[in-house]
Amino acid sequence: MKEKCSCECHKTKERSEEEYKKLINRLNRIEGQIRGIKGMVEKNAYCTDILIQVSAVSAALNAFNRELLSNHIKTCVATDIRSGKDETIDELVMTLQKLMK
Repeated sequence: MKEKCSCECHKTKERSEEEYKKLINRLNRIEGQIRGIKGMVEKNAYCTDILIQVSAVSAALNAFNRELLSNHIKTCVATDIRSGKDETIDELVMTLQKLMK
């Protein structure tokens, strides 16, 4: 699959099969962890046990963000910069600022 970034108001990206599978697999694992936490709450699990699982989900979401951001920089950002679309740098900076809140 060819990677492509659109610079319209509603941006999209066609991901490679490998990138798509990696991201979906990560999200499926995170979804399972969330269901597990819900089950723990429903079964009145001890607070610290739940907190530890929530921390694991946070780490998994951070790993997902790192993977997605890395792919974004290597594809969308690099392509736009090569095409002379320097406004993409401002968009990246704003995105990083939001991620670091």
